[in-house]
Amino acid sequence: MHSVGLVVYPNFQVLGLSVATVFEYANLLNGKPAYEFTPVSERGGAVTCSQGFSINTERLKDRRFDTLIVTGDNECRLPPKSLLAFIASAPEQSRRVASVCTGSFVLAAAGLLDGKRATTHWYHAQAFRQQFPEVTLEEDRIFIVDGQIWTSAGMSAGVDLALAIVEKDLGSELARAVARKLVVYHRRGGGQSQFSALLELDAKSDRVQLALNFAREHLAGDLSVEALAEAARLSPRQFSRVFREETGQSPAKAVERLRVEAARLMMETSRHPIEVIARETGFGDRERMRQAFLRAFGQPPQAIQRLSAPPEVVA
Repeated sequence: MHSVGLVVYPNFQVLGLSVATVFEYANLLNGKPAYEFTPVSERGGAVTCSQGFSINTERLKDRRFDTLIVTGDNECRLPPKSLLAFIASAPEQSRRVASVCTGSFVLAAAGLLDGKRATTHWYHAQAFRQQFPEVTLEEDRIFIVDGQIWTSAGMSAGVDLALAIVEKDLGSELARAVARKLVVYHRRGGGQSQFSALLELDAKSDRVQLALNFAREHLAGDLSVEALAEAARLSPRQFSRVFREETGQSPAKAVERLRVEAARLMMETSRHPIEVIARETGFGDRERMRQAFLRAFGQPPQAIQRLSAPPEVVA
């Protein structure tokens, strides 16, 4: 039996409780209990969440857990130093110590992230870096595992982290079954971006927007600067300058991000071979796509495809 404790403190973000459902359905679909899930706090008893209602908790120091998950709050406020001291000693007692959303601030304040890679909600990334410069923050990740420390991005990414824990403990088939039950479809891989290239490329002018629309609709075609400039009805030199001013990146970099995102989406929603995906999204060959995936996600396409393969359809 895997014991999981969720550490909460006053005004904790209520969505952090969603991880409990992952372990609940892991028990149901496993056919026998595999997880014991317990909310815990420094003193035990009722703890009020960000929505104003309370949940009952057990006292942290009275329990030991295989996996201890720390959730955060909406304002990145830290809990009392006495609770931080308990969390600082958690790796000595727990096989895994994790955080959901801004819970990473708590782990960092407890000294558990020093010299490690971690992630958090993208909105709070700048504040995190200012407070904890000794941590290698990668805000463009869904979750990160560094040794026995797991950190997830904001909000719903805690579900992805919990599904990854289930996969690690009980196998990918059960994790996928839980994801289907939750209507999540599958869990997102840890290397997957928190952001969408389509949202970030926020063009200010109609002409650059025309070029972006053209790129999205012709990913498998010629998307050279000359082709994009023609779509925008600008000279290549003028287009490159305006595009960089409006989006903060070169046309080539933006096209690569659009293609990587499209390729990842094909992996998540189809069973096409890598070669087909590379061709359909304009990479041309699997090696070019592999290099682009490594730059974007830190993982090759095959790794992300294994994590996001759609489940078998049951009639």
